[in-house]
Amino acid sequence: MKKLLTLGISTILATSLFADVKIGVIMPLTGAIAGYGQMTKKGIDLANEMKPALKNGEKVELVYIDNAGDKAQTANAVNRAIDKEKVVAIIGALTSGNSLVVAPIVKKAHIPTVAPVATNPRVTRANPYMNRACFIDPFQGKVAAKFALNNLHAKTAVVVIDKSQPYSAGLAKEFMKAYTKKGGKILKKVFITSGDKDFKAILSTIKSVNPDVVYAPIYAPEMALMLKQAKMLGIKKQFLAGDGVSDLKTLVSVAKEAVNGLMYSDHFNEAAAPTKLSKEFVAKYHKKYNEAVPSFAANGADSYFIIVNAMNKCSNPKDKECVAKNITKTRKLEGVTGYITIPASGNPVKSAVINKVENGKAKYEATVNP
Repeated sequence: MKKLLTLGISTILATSLFADVKIGVIMPLTGAIAGYGQMTKKGIDLANEMKPALKNGEKVELVYIDNAGDKAQTANAVNRAIDKEKVVAIIGALTSGNSLVVAPIVKKAHIPTVAPVATNPRVTRANPYMNRACFIDPFQGKVAAKFALNNLHAKTAVVVIDKSQPYSAGLAKEFMKAYTKKGGKILKKVFITSGDKDFKAILSTIKSVNPDVVYAPIYAPEMALMLKQAKMLGIKKQFLAGDGVSDLKTLVSVAKEAVNGLMYSDHFNEAAAPTKLSKEFVAKYHKKYNEAVPSFAANGADSYFIIVNAMNKCSNPKDKECVAKNITKTRKLEGVTGYITIPASGNPVKSAVINKVENGKAKYEATVNP
């Protein structure tokens, strides 16, 4: 009897020791921006296949919860991940608007979180539990302004702002500040709202003021329609955008050849894979999905690697406080998008790339360092 009892206790301890560590993943897997969520999910899934367990042998389980890109559903998803799924950490949400919903909830619950592509500075502000795998809007906006002036030699610009998206407002603000500081002139600011379908009025305004460049830090669904309608109106201006347009499938399916020539700042281009892990990831991604690696997939993978790296530094990987502290102690971690350092701010020090769409694909143009 004593022997059986000892055996039973040993079995329980072994089961507990090697129980799965849960990471919640809050993504828009349906809805208007589902393309972004699906791209990011592919990267996270592959990262999990490449590193499925912690160094102590515990397996990492991914718990996906769809937020449909909606703020209310995002709040419900985070609470479900924490209260019902009992996750140790969270990847998500995805975009800035939804990540701003996530931030106060994980701060209150003390859940270490990494947002893959939420670039708005407010996402991580005064929050030791909220981090990101991407650069922030001030840097991306400055990159676009510098590129417009130095590479495109654009002395005048019109700025298109999606007034319903903090992401768009943030990039636009930083672009205008950096652009005018270096001698560029903003001819006009025009506003749209996510979900708009008809852009002929603002395109007519753009055509009448005749800028050298149109800076439009908006998302792919609206950009695709805008480019399509711009071509119909005979507008041949250079459009420049942020990483929000990197859903090329949506752009190409709607805008067709009108998307060619679009330039945008982004987090990654496989043609300039910066690390050994990058090259390995690209090869495996091609084999698994038979397509090029989008930046959202690369940042999704890095979000996973950042959390796993932090967990491996803890004697108990389920110690949320330890994981949170070690995320902000990340130093030169080899990731897909490059070597990642995360200071106490939760904002990584990283480079940006400029891509140009040619024949429906993202062609690498340049790398801009911090």
